[in-house]
Amino acid sequence: MKLDITTLEGGNAGSVELSDAIFGLEPRADLLARMVRYQLAKRRAGTHKTKGRSEVDRTRKKIYKQKGTGGARHGAASAPQFRGGGKAFGPVVRDHAHDLPKKVKALALRHALSAKAKDAGLIIIDDAKLAEPKTKVLLGHFSKLDLSSALVIGGAEIDVNFGLAARSIPNVDVLPIQGINVYDILRRDKLVLTRSAVDALEARFK
Repeated sequence: MKLDITTLEGGNAGSVELSDAIFGLEPRADLLARMVRYQLAKRRAGTHKTKGRSEVDRTRKKIYKQKGTGGARHGAASAPQFRGGGKAFGPVVRDHAHDLPKKVKALALRHALSAKAKDAGLIIIDDAKLAEPKTKVLLGHFSKLDLSSALVIGGAEIDVNFGLAARSIPNVDVLPIQGINVYDILRRDKLVLTRSAVDALEARFK
């Protein structure tokens, strides 16, 4: 697969041959769904908690005698059916993360990249650098590239000026190549890769 490389200003900077093993697969929705579910489950805090009947601060004394009242036989005011009592089967602190094989994670990333390439949502730029951290300047560049919702993947390190200029633009995410992931790729309309990011991906899946 061959794609043109553009500059940040919208000019032509040559072309690049993309590997079909990374960008030319037929996207599988089931793999992408598994990976997104894995990522969202892993980021959940799991700190939800309610108090059970053994944890609420209520008397343990029997609230009235066992027989002769004509009512149900209760032993403590901390029972779930009473106001102020404990919660029955409430949420507890736990980890929501689940396992996913490494090969499935790697394959899902390749399918996400292929999905963007198939839908014409993949843009290759020569570099993501700015001379000064000006959001207005970067917005001008993005308008030339028709970017309103995009994930920009740079090299091993993000240019400081570019990162500062992009962080206040809504619907635009900037990540180094180490942070590329399926969820962030799919949640934006366009995927913008620098030339160094493409080289890193080729080396990663070689």
